[in-house]
Amino acid sequence: MDIKRKTVLSIIAFAAFLGLVYFAYTSLLTEYRPEQEVQSSMSTSSSEAKKNPAKDFTVYDAQGNAVKLSDFKGKPIVLNFWASWCTPCKSEMPHFNDVYADVKDEVQFMMVDLTDGQRETQAKAQSYVKNQGYDFPVFFDLKQNAAMVYAISSIPSTIFIDSDGNIVESYVGPVDKKTLIKAIDLIKK
Repeated sequence: MDIKRKTVLSIIAFAAFLGLVYFAYTSLLTEYRPEQEVQSSMSTSSSEAKKNPAKDFTVYDAQGNAVKLSDFKGKPIVLNFWASWCTPCKSEMPHFNDVYADVKDEVQFMMVDLTDGQRETQAKAQSYVKNQGYDFPVFFDLKQNAAMVYAISSIPSTIFIDSDGNIVESYVGPVDKKTLIKAIDLIKK
């Protein structure tokens, strides 16, 4: 009888726990709405959009030269964070390469490889880019400066910066060609 009582009490306690978890989840879900926190400039006119200045950082080119985001001020910038081991990153790379070929004279691409020196090395990234035949400019975040400045916690992540140095749009996850072109049109204005 004692075992049955413990089993029944355990089931009741577990059911109460599940009810509490459900209640907490639904109450948090109604309070937290990401679409309210991130206002897309795609849905507002440029005069209504709040200015969000892009923060500067330092990365390195293939020859080891320091390059800052601010070096490209005055030109629209597509800033993409990626790694060669990242499958979603690999899925969007052909789109970036195609669009880069069309707009490279008007828009600066900064394809920033998150180079941690272990899982991702500069050699691995350069080999991947070369083997795929990509032409866009690749930079290496050897000191994780750019990733820290932009609090990158998931890749791929893409940020679109206008010629005045303001963030106009950003995406977490792979970007398709249509979305890439639409966002670039916003920063070219």
